[in-house]
Amino acid sequence: MGIAARYAKAVFELAKEDKAVAKVETDLDALEAALADSADFRALISSPVYSRDEQAGAIAALAKKMGLSTIVSNVLALMSNKRRLYILPQLVQALRAAIAEDKGEITAEVTSAKALTKTQADKLAKALASSVGKSVKISATVDEKLIGGLVVKMGSKMIDTSIASKLNSLQNAMKEVG
Repeated sequence: MGIAARYAKAVFELAKEDKAVAKVETDLDALEAALADSADFRALISSPVYSRDEQAGAIAALAKKMGLSTIVSNVLALMSNKRRLYILPQLVQALRAAIAEDKGEITAEVTSAKALTKTQADKLAKALASSVGKSVKISATVDEKLIGGLVVKMGSKMIDTSIASKLNSLQNAMKEVG
């Protein structure tokens, strides 16, 4: 078990004990948004240029400003003290997985050529749920290079019905013939 997984397990167990799993999920949303939107935040957690004290002070201020729960604030402080903030993206991912597993959910990463409508996403989630026996949460992204169709990843399974993939396999088949 990696460092991030150990931290995630500890945070999840504390959150469950305190009945604060929903609050931790909200914290994860805020942290993911900060990681995605702020190059300064990514630099703070991964750059060795910042001292322990600088990282700890910045993380404490950010946690307060973001309104993070005590559990998440404390784990971030501990991670900064141990110079392990660089694992934050993996921690967020591992915590999300633990929470989803506890809820009986699985996340499907869906890539489509155009953005899915709410109705399409709901129908897809329902169809996937019936095949896996768990409730499915859709994490959708758009990649116009697919031309049409979908690429669905759930755990170790991948379903690729994109037109780009079909064109590639047709092209490979034609190379074999010629």
